[in-house]
Amino acid sequence: MTDALDTALGDLVGDLERHFPYAAALLTGASGVQISDNGAEQSASEVSPSRGVVFTVYDGAAFQEYATSDLDPDQLARAVRAWAGMLTPRAGPPLATSPAAGEANGAPALLHKDFRVTAELDPAAVPLKDKLTHLRDLQQRAKAFDSRIVQAQVRYADTTEDKLYIGRGRHLRQQVIRSSFFILMVVSDGTTTRFHAWIGGGTKGFEIARLSEDDLRQTGETALRLLEAGKIEPGEYDVVADPSISGVIAHESFGHGVELDLFPKGRALSAHYLNQQVAAPSINMFDDPSIPGGYGSYFFDDEGELARPTQILRDGVFVLPISDLGSATFAPGVRTPNGRRQDFSRKTYARMTNTFFSPGTTPPAEIIAGVERGVYLRFAESGMEDPMGWGIQLTAHYGEEIRDGALTGKLYAPVGITGYVPDVLKSVTAVGSDFELVGGATCGKGHKELVPVSSGGPHLRLKARLG
Repeated sequence: MTDALDTALGDLVGDLERHFPYAAALLTGASGVQISDNGAEQSASEVSPSRGVVFTVYDGAAFQEYATSDLDPDQLARAVRAWAGMLTPRAGPPLATSPAAGEANGAPALLHKDFRVTAELDPAAVPLKDKLTHLRDLQQRAKAFDSRIVQAQVRYADTTEDKLYIGRGRHLRQQVIRSSFFILMVVSDGTTTRFHAWIGGGTKGFEIARLSEDDLRQTGETALRLLEAGKIEPGEYDVVADPSISGVIAHESFGHGVELDLFPKGRALSAHYLNQQVAAPSINMFDDPSIPGGYGSYFFDDEGELARPTQILRDGVFVLPISDLGSATFAPGVRTPNGRRQDFSRKTYARMTNTFFSPGTTPPAEIIAGVERGVYLRFAESGMEDPMGWGIQLTAHYGEEIRDGALTGKLYAPVGITGYVPDVLKSVTAVGSDFELVGGATCGKGHKELVPVSSGGPHLRLKARLG
């Protein structure tokens, strides 16, 4: 980014602010690499670099936008002024304010600040050759772990994202590094084929691809154990959920269903349960983009709102949805830092970031010990939700039988989990004292508009229908 472009953006926003209640510019850029290695073939490709700017104004009744990848300052100034000249201020609801950021009666909180993720191993400083060598070594170690391993795959990706937001007295920059790593071990005994994987992701650098011998061994041993896994008999069970399962329950139960822009469209049943008990009193849930290291973390959202935690459930009561500036202006709610775009050319939506249940007080071992007969579910594979009907459907990679408070070693794979959100969450009888955030994924809004997220929490004990 050049000083000339920085100055031009500030001048243009200043011009727009003289005519409209709100004006802002968001400049974005991203670069990175993706690598895969299956032993027979190793490939590397550049993450498609995208750089552009979007201008937003609130004309008093609606939000209007102009996006372009032409960043020549003179060309940009002509185009933005021509676009703004076609807009007319109108009467409408006042712009949503942000009490947590110090705004009162619409007055902006003045702030000029730069933010940056500091990685242990900056991906941009690690030569591609070194990345390829390291990942090939991991792939070969995984393949050589046991003669029954028929395939080992390694995937790695990193992205460095730069953003500049100018508007409402704020001049904010951030550079966020995100990396993800995945290793898959496929095993076969000649009649049955199974797999297990190790997954990591976060606002971290190439250090994410460091896999210890213990991690590699546990991944291989679990894959081999799954060769003996059977099918679970469908029915309702006492369940112990590990943090990955807890996280997907959080993400699917109160994810899209508490995004405020869905409320006025009648697409979220949760809108009718605000300030009502929807979970056990031991359940507290947050969405928090400010967590260091979270894959969904950032320093400010795409509308210049500083990152901070939003408590969605307090003692089992649904207390607050998450919002972007538009939904907070046109629907009841408080502005939260959840306005996100896939890139500068896409619309802003209210979106999840790092969504999780907060820890309780019960050690995980005691949670398992409290189950007479049930299943310990591990390693979330997928999840789906129905925000209008409030049903959830998850898949656990595997489960282990619990009898008389102890794990028996009998495995089931895979295991499907279904239920009605309030029934599942009200059935929680223990919340673990542990906590883990699981990252490395993207979430779509309507199967599009992808943004990085993570989910997690502690171990939970609850009831659910398995099959």
